[in-house]
Amino acid sequence: MAEQVHGHEVMRMMLAGGQSYTRESLCSAIVKEFGEAARFCTCSAEGMTADELVSFLEARDKFVATEGGFTTAADKICDH
Repeated sequence: MAEQVHGHEVMRMMLAGGQSYTRESLCSAIVKEFGEAARFCTCSAEGMTADELVSFLEARDKFVATEGGFTTAADKICDH
């Protein structure tokens, strides 16, 4: 399998973008940034699609609700 992008990189992309996302807009932004064929890993999972990664991060409370959807915060990135 090709090298995988860590979920931390997606969260950093969200922070750098400085905007709120919906599930759909985040998946689109991930594909635009990392490519359609990209697969993602975290500290405990690998081989995920963009949609699977968003579900994974959501289930682990890595998003912060906003009026327009959600974003993330630097303290949600474990960086290990």
